[in-house]
Amino acid sequence: MGRAKEIIVKVIPSKIANEFVKKHHYSGKVVPNSQLHFGCFLDDKLHGVLSYGPSINKKGSMNLIKDCGWSDFIELNRMALDDYLPKYSESRCIAISIKLIKKNAPHIKWILSFSDGTQCGDGTIYRASGFNLVQLKKNTSMWLNINTGAKMQDMQFYHTMTKKDNNWQKIEGNMLAYIYLIDKTCKITVPILPFSKIDEMGAGMYKGKKITLAERKE
Repeated sequence: MGRAKEIIVKVIPSKIANEFVKKHHYSGKVVPNSQLHFGCFLDDKLHGVLSYGPSINKKGSMNLIKDCGWSDFIELNRMALDDYLPKYSESRCIAISIKLIKKNAPHIKWILSFSDGTQCGDGTIYRASGFNLVQLKKNTSMWLNINTGAKMQDMQFYHTMTKKDNNWQKIEGNMLAYIYLIDKTCKITVPILPFSKIDEMGAGMYKGKKITLAERKE
């Protein structure tokens, strides 16, 4: 794992975390309801942030686990690391953050996260970190301005009435959902998908570029 073993992960204030996410996350945006922020430090400097919070669609997400309570889970809704961090940093930072959650918030039984296979990636790091793939579907919520390159979600798009502008078009892509069971006795209520399903649906993506799982192994 090399220098990734030297990374220190600890809780940091939301203000510091949000500033980092806005600068280094591909979306340039934070999730407003993020409540728990971990900073990833190497050589005494902040080089990564993992932000957790309640699921935006909490009622719907609860159904993914049998007999799930309202406060039984948390969502990893932002992960942003800069290029200073070495290989394997993502999996180490996720692993440490999960250990800290398990120790300090024992009521949290599982973690939900989504991977944006429309603009970013198909969740390589989640698969490497022991998450289960539970959902793979077409993402129809993103719009692109073909002239400016600007992007926005459905809600913002319709709210601003930009649908009258013919320069906007739907972006084709996928959304993937992953679950990590902290409490291994929890039962996932939906089918756990094999990772090969990603290639079957042509949903492979890494750093915004289409790619197959096989190509990544070459």
